[in-house]
Amino acid sequence: MIWELELVIYIFLLLSAIVALESKDLLVAVVMTTVFSFLMALLFVTMGAIDVGFTEAVIGAGVSGILYVVVIHQTTRHSKD
Repeated sequence: MIWELELVIYIFLLLSAIVALESKDLLVAVVMTTVFSFLMALLFVTMGAIDVGFTEAVIGAGVSGILYVVVIHQTTRHSKD
């Protein structure tokens, strides 16, 4: 793969991780972790690990994201903000 494209993916990985960690809104954090998982899946595919990339996309970006959103909507959060 072209190293410039890998560099862009790494930058977006770093940005999505920072936003997910610094976010006060849980839904934004879930979306950013889903974006992070999808970018990792893309990176795995570009490295030639198609099976690992597919698994990361399905479980990391798909199932985990849906599970987090369901749990957030089922629970209430008491914030001191």
